[in-house]
Amino acid sequence: MQIEKNQQINMKLQQSQVSPQLMSMTLLPGEERLVDVEVFAPTKGPLDLYILMDFSNSMADDLDNLKNMGQELATLVNNLSNDYTIGFGKFVDKVVEPQTDMRPAKLKQPWHDSDPPFSFQNVIKLTSDSKFFISELKKENISGNLDAPEGGFDAILQAAVCGDKIGWRPESTHLLVFSTESAFHYEADGINVLSGILPRNDELCHLDNEGKYTEDINQDYPSIPTLVRLLRKNNIIPIFAVTNHSITYYQKLQEYFPIAEVGLLQEDSSNIIEVMNTAFKNIRSKMSIHAEEKPKAFATQFLTTSGSAAQFGAFNYTPGEIGKFKMLLRAQQEVEEAPVCKIDPKQREGTMRVKPSTFSAAANVRAAVLCPTCECEKTKIPKAARCHGNGELVCGKCQCYEGWLSTFCNCSASAASQDSSQCIAPDTTEPCSGRGDCTDCGICVCYNPDQFEGPYCQYDKTQCQRYGGFLCNDRGSCVMGRCACTEGWSGNACECPKSNQTCRDTKGGVCNGLGKCVCGRCECPNSGIEMTSTCEANYQAQLGVCEAMRSCVQCQAWKTGEKKEKKECAKCPVKIVMVDELKEAKDVLDSCSFRDEDDDCTYHYTVENPKGTTDKGLEAQVLKKKDCPPASLLWLLPLLLFLLLLLALLLLCCWKYCACCKTCWQSCLALLPCCRKGRMVGFKEHEYMLRQSLLTSDHLDTPMVRTGPPKGTDVVRWKVTDNVHRGANHPQALIKPNPKESIQYPISLRLNRLFSENLSRPESRDAEQLRKEVADNLNEVYKQIPGAQKVQKTSFRMQRNAGRRQEYAIMDTVLPALRGSYSDIVKLTEKNVQSGNLRDLKVVPGYYTVATDREAAGAIEFQENVESVDVHVPLFVKDEDDDKKQLLLEAVDVPLGIADIGKRLVNITIFKEHATSVFSFLQPAYTYSRQDGMANIPITREIIEDGRTQVTYRSRDLTAKDKKDYLTVEGDLTYNLGETQKIVPVRLLELAEKDGLLDDKQVKQFVMDLSNPRHGAKLGRYPRTTVTIADQPEPSAIMFKKGTQNFLTSDPTYTIPVVRNRNLDTPATVKWRTKKAQHDMSGPLKFGPGDTEKNIVIDPKTHPGPIKPESFQLELYDPSNGASIGERKTTIVNVTEGGQKPLEFAPLTKGSINKTATSPGGHVLSPANLKAKATGPRSIHLNWDPPAGNPMGYKVKYWIYGDPEKDAQVLDVKTPQADLTNLYPYCDYEMRVCGYNAMGDGYNTDMVSCQTLEDVPGEPGRLAFNVISPTVTQVSWAEPAETNGNITAYEVIYTPIDDDMKPVGAAKKVKIDNPKKRMLLIENLQNAQTYQYKVRAKNSVGWGPFRDATINLASQPTRPLSIPIIPDVPIVDAEAGDEYDSYLMYSNEVLKSPAGSKTPSVSGDDYTMNGKWDQNFLFPGGLGTRNLSASSSPMSTLSSNYTGAGGTYTTETTTTYLTGPGGSRRQDMIGGGGVHTSEVIMRKRSENRGYTDENIRDSIVMGDLSSKFQSPGGFGYTGMQSSSQNQFSYSLSQGSRARTPSSDVNEALYNLDRVLQDARLSPGVPDTPSRLVFSALGPTALKVSWQEPYCEKDILGYTVLYQQINGGEMKRVDVTNPAENSVIIQDLLPNHSYLFKVKAQSQEGWGPEREGVITIESAVDPKSPLSPMPGSPFTLSTPSAPGPLVFTALSPDSLQLSWEKPRKPNGDILGYVVTCEQLHGGGDVRTFQVNGNSAETSLTVPNLTENVPYKFKVQARTTQGFGPEREGIITIESQDGGAMSQYNMQSMQMSEMSQMPLRTNDVMLDSLFSDGMMMTTQRTETSGMVTRQVTKEVVQRSVTGGATVTKKMFYES
Repeated sequence: MQIEKNQQINMKLQQSQVSPQLMSMTLLPGEERLVDVEVFAPTKGPLDLYILMDFSNSMADDLDNLKNMGQELATLVNNLSNDYTIGFGKFVDKVVEPQTDMRPAKLKQPWHDSDPPFSFQNVIKLTSDSKFFISELKKENISGNLDAPEGGFDAILQAAVCGDKIGWRPESTHLLVFSTESAFHYEADGINVLSGILPRNDELCHLDNEGKYTEDINQDYPSIPTLVRLLRKNNIIPIFAVTNHSITYYQKLQEYFPIAEVGLLQEDSSNIIEVMNTAFKNIRSKMSIHAEEKPKAFATQFLTTSGSAAQFGAFNYTPGEIGKFKMLLRAQQEVEEAPVCKIDPKQREGTMRVKPSTFSAAANVRAAVLCPTCECEKTKIPKAARCHGNGELVCGKCQCYEGWLSTFCNCSASAASQDSSQCIAPDTTEPCSGRGDCTDCGICVCYNPDQFEGPYCQYDKTQCQRYGGFLCNDRGSCVMGRCACTEGWSGNACECPKSNQTCRDTKGGVCNGLGKCVCGRCECPNSGIEMTSTCEANYQAQLGVCEAMRSCVQCQAWKTGEKKEKKECAKCPVKIVMVDELKEAKDVLDSCSFRDEDDDCTYHYTVENPKGTTDKGLEAQVLKKKDCPPASLLWLLPLLLFLLLLLALLLLCCWKYCACCKTCWQSCLALLPCCRKGRMVGFKEHEYMLRQSLLTSDHLDTPMVRTGPPKGTDVVRWKVTDNVHRGANHPQALIKPNPKESIQYPISLRLNRLFSENLSRPESRDAEQLRKEVADNLNEVYKQIPGAQKVQKTSFRMQRNAGRRQEYAIMDTVLPALRGSYSDIVKLTEKNVQSGNLRDLKVVPGYYTVATDREAAGAIEFQENVESVDVHVPLFVKDEDDDKKQLLLEAVDVPLGIADIGKRLVNITIFKEHATSVFSFLQPAYTYSRQDGMANIPITREIIEDGRTQVTYRSRDLTAKDKKDYLTVEGDLTYNLGETQKIVPVRLLELAEKDGLLDDKQVKQFVMDLSNPRHGAKLGRYPRTTVTIADQPEPSAIMFKKGTQNFLTSDPTYTIPVVRNRNLDTPATVKWRTKKAQHDMSGPLKFGPGDTEKNIVIDPKTHPGPIKPESFQLELYDPSNGASIGERKTTIVNVTEGGQKPLEFAPLTKGSINKTATSPGGHVLSPANLKAKATGPRSIHLNWDPPAGNPMGYKVKYWIYGDPEKDAQVLDVKTPQADLTNLYPYCDYEMRVCGYNAMGDGYNTDMVSCQTLEDVPGEPGRLAFNVISPTVTQVSWAEPAETNGNITAYEVIYTPIDDDMKPVGAAKKVKIDNPKKRMLLIENLQNAQTYQYKVRAKNSVGWGPFRDATINLASQPTRPLSIPIIPDVPIVDAEAGDEYDSYLMYSNEVLKSPAGSKTPSVSGDDYTMNGKWDQNFLFPGGLGTRNLSASSSPMSTLSSNYTGAGGTYTTETTTTYLTGPGGSRRQDMIGGGGVHTSEVIMRKRSENRGYTDENIRDSIVMGDLSSKFQSPGGFGYTGMQSSSQNQFSYSLSQGSRARTPSSDVNEALYNLDRVLQDARLSPGVPDTPSRLVFSALGPTALKVSWQEPYCEKDILGYTVLYQQINGGEMKRVDVTNPAENSVIIQDLLPNHSYLFKVKAQSQEGWGPEREGVITIESAVDPKSPLSPMPGSPFTLSTPSAPGPLVFTALSPDSLQLSWEKPRKPNGDILGYVVTCEQLHGGGDVRTFQVNGNSAETSLTVPNLTENVPYKFKVQARTTQGFGPEREGIITIESQDGGAMSQYNMQSMQMSEMSQMPLRTNDVMLDSLFSDGMMMTTQRTETSGMVTRQVTKEVVQRSVTGGATVTKKMFYES
């Protein structure tokens, strides 16, 4: 490291300084350097202040105030610095539609007394003359534009990059004050009509001599990342002085700048001086260090002087003093997974600027990564002879000059040198082996260099030798067809380690001195004694050391025995020493005694381990003297021989003369040892019959017995196969298992150590140590198995009836590996078990078990004198087992021993019975606070057959650790008769002090598992639960106790109970208020510690006047800290007329009667103490106290909260408890109970409510993409159809993939913590790369399943179809470096305001609904933007055309209207849930389908469809319902009119304004219900719900009409209670499509209908197609209508109508029915039949009348009936002086429009605006949701000889 410039800091110099100024260094990859840096900031250093102000009309008063405060501003700057400059700039927006009104008059003066519109102008260059600044500022005048978001980003960029024209000084602090009250436009924000057409901002200065920005209409706005980078590059600190309307946008924007400030302005900017002063102080107090222009090869970290890492802004320094910090510079070893020396050299070196964020001065660090080079690289030989003079020789390799090729540069690159024959390898015929292209000079370029290599691409890098299934043993790489091994390995497959560590014996020698170490293994000589892998005698494999050495000792000491031959005896690796006395048994390895068969004497010896390391075998000390029998008995031998001969003679005579003696003879012969038959082994039983419900284990101990002489050892191999009862054609047998599937292999081995009690306790130290030893050794042994993972679940046990090994420990573990590796695992296990050890783990030979999920193999051992041993057979018990299944157990062979196999086979039959009990946790997750001290986990038992049963429980660590966060528990729970629940307490531990100080606290969780249910029980839905240990208690949940409250006008007060649960030890408050009441009331409600219920008391007499009946809402809001609003946020209060409440008798009423009262008429009184508790996501348990008397039973009524009680389901039970099942997760239910007897139903209890528990959410709705460019897309999705709780987050994963759906790059994850932001903008994707996108949702239970989609942006349209403006859309840069966070920015509510409004419209949280809905369908008018194809489809579209010198363009304006419940239409669209968003996209006409005509001139209108009609010159439209999605298309044809284009446009706009004004409903008539939702309750039942439409008067009720879509009776349901917004339809037919219509009624009449078509799809009984199969699943679907209608005028009285085939018809299409009728009546209805099923169909309709609007309907005729209709309205207009004037038709339009019915589905706008202007509406179904689309017809006519000719039309949908 070298410091090249280090000028010491001069504290007298009043400017920011950094020391050192320049240093250089080179670092090796991975090397680090620490640099000390000093900084100095003066107390009053040079300051440049540039004020950038919004000059739109709404800022007029702000400008006036700023002019008046010019002197105060100068004083402020003077106080901050002794050396200052101040400048001023102004901005509005791009001078182009729709940002600016382009009418000439408006271009000259957009507002009264205003300047022409402009984009940005530098008014006052930075100057130190404050008087000049004040005088110039007073000359400025306001300007104006149309939309609320302004073009301030253009102004900021120009102010940053035009340094010389603005006047920034290099040594000063640069401050830019940005003042506005509006939001901002940014790059491709979707509101800009130029989005997708204009190029990106070039980031250059474009100011003319007057300081005006000249390129505003030629390039797009800059992006936020661009502004962040340029402001930081030019050392400019932004200060955003904004009003309350837009401050939230800029607060979010502030987060992406290294340093920035946001200040809140008053509406008139009167406090701008205070805002600026506060911002200056905040900036002065902040310092963050950055390394700018840093090459990718380097990483930086900034430290305090003490060496600790400093966080952003953590450097505390005082202006006027020297501050110090350290910079740690590190050279990366890899950059983006590539070695640093392989990346672009420009990224390996460079000069970075290290400076505080407020400084202009910086420490320049010139750094480079040193990539070492060889000496030969430095001495190149030019024109080397080896290179034929055509190249340089570098390190023995030719580097050819230009024009020369090949290895030795002997081939010219000219065309004559191309000869493919040089690319053909010997003995082949295909150039480059068919794996590459043959280029010049016979050089092969391989298609896939990562796989193929070699001069002829003849080598495949995946085809080298493998070892253990791994290429080159995973210890090398495949190079040119051979394995190139890493250091320390050799062999053809790199299978041989070069070290001899694996050949080391127990004494440290190599192969015990007897063998050679070859390829890491010992090659041992054949000595006749079983050897270990290191050539040491393996006595354990021969039943002990005594037995193994017996023959060797015998031959060496006595020259007897089976090895008495000298040649055989010499092979013994035993050294014997003859001694007179043996050592005691405790002092030797073993003490042995055997009988010598040659002399019948017994000899004795002891065995010891060798004393020296050079000794190669064991040492045996042999007692010189044998123990022989007395010699006096030898005379008996002849006598015994004589007697035996005599006996044999007698027996022979008996056999000869007496047949009856034959049997006796054979029996006697069998008594002789020499004639006895051999040993036999076999199973004790032939068959076992088992009941699954009675099984207490998943194994069966099956005894195997041995007969015959018990001496010696026999090892028997066995195997067992599952499901042998299934034949070859059984469905399950036909399913072949996947050999690549990863499964678990249970493995059991007998360890060579005794079992102890400690090993039975998993937490004991002995068990932990042994578990680690087992894992370490087994992982090493099994790592050669392909796909094998680490062993797990290791435990230890004893096995009874195991012979002499009964006291030894058996180890059970599980090895995850591929299914196809079963035989390899068995062979490897058997081989290692035979050797007596698995690496360093000692095991007992002769015992092992290896199992899968369908077969197992193993071995057992009979030791000497052992006659019976149990085989531990796995039973493979699974839930999917057949009711009766068979296993076949087989004794395979006897690999060690002399026994034969007798009873070889055992049939095991298992009968599956229904469980007697079901064990489950109540819910899948629990949360407990540490302060609770104890987590009480309930385990429930569902009783099917009562009896005694047991289940095992055990806790296990996740992020919470045993003995640190909690104490682990395990054990068995025993349930006696009638017991249904037990509690397992788990002790929670307090946090340690060091853990409590951690900032980033990890969520602590552990799990508890249930296992081993016994006595016929099984595990239920939640066999596992996750327990979260919360360090902070959950907030209190405050809610209304009931959903509705009923009172009388005579009641003195209205008492409404409010309840609180959770965290009851702290006080809490909440506020309440009334909504839609006669008198507004509000107030606070306080809960003290321990309070669970409080009452809101309303006194109706506090307001003067009579008390009238009414219904109003009561709402809770604004909870205090530590509290939250629960599910029941609102309650409905119904006040009815009356003086006394009627008596309530069940079942006719919903009240209750005290059970102690007398029961009139013998009816059963109401049960008492009704309690409800959720036992799961789909179940609730009820219990109550029986009433007096003897009820025969009880009826439980339950219904979903909000539904009418008359639709309740009824459950009849006989006991005072009930379990409600098949409920919806996380759903509120209301219940009440009554008893009944012979007199009938008794009295009801009070209603109780209960909410089911949460469950994991379903998959999100279908993904939708807005393709903004080939590298930028906006992905959105719908909330899961089944949220099953509160969605808390979403996760988006996007991965680049190839054509085989395999990843080709790293997957990137984005977690969106705000569940309402279901949209993500991803930038900088790889061009032309296919990506897979996956989205899943999360609630408190956990993550749900993924919804995935695959798209290649390059194959999509090159401009965005539409970009919905959704607030706070996360934007992710897929290629962002470490300078940015993963979230670059959020989009903001950049919406339009009505002209003249100072308040921007603000959209709601999120209303985008995309996707496929299985059980809930959102129909037109729903709160959402729909999807079309692969992008969001606009809800309403204004289309027009531009014709200009640069070409012809088409613009589309997308407008979305959304209204929440009870919303009101207001001009600013803020209140009442009203939402209005707009966006505009421009594209070239050449991209459209259709034709163009040079005579067509179009204009564009963009404005707010608010309810207040403005002046004809404005852009506000009237009368449109904010709840409906209406689409308009219009075009203006100039034709032959001799009028100016401006007058044509102005007249058309005026006419359109007036038409839209009159298209509204009559006052007081309800709008269309704004949302229609279908929820399937069953295959024949449907819940239809809607949202209350807007109405200026009270809604009296609703009507629901429905009928089958193919005809039939129209049924009607009247809803008289306006508070009810849903009905349940029970009588539907499965798989039949129904048309539903809903409309609302007020005093003024019925409003328009909301329509929807729906089908409940389910499996039906084949014998009865109208009867659904019981228990079968059901889903919702909807058929679609024919595609958009296209009209082509053929003559004045005929046209051609064409349409597209429905995308989802209800059945096979047979043809179509087309009806035609006059829109306003008159004439006959004409019907046309069109046959066929083509993709596009057309029909010619003759005999029409000019200037008469016609309505056409097209309906598909299918095998199931008729589908939904597609409607369109068209008029063939007169061109040559018809009844209506071309220019005086306004009154006709208004009268026509005022008489037209305005419906949500059909906007009937007569196309009478002007020549060529037509409007139609169409309905399009997309993803199960219905939206409206617009067809646009542009008909150009020209008059030739009095004939009317249609020249061409342009169509666009």
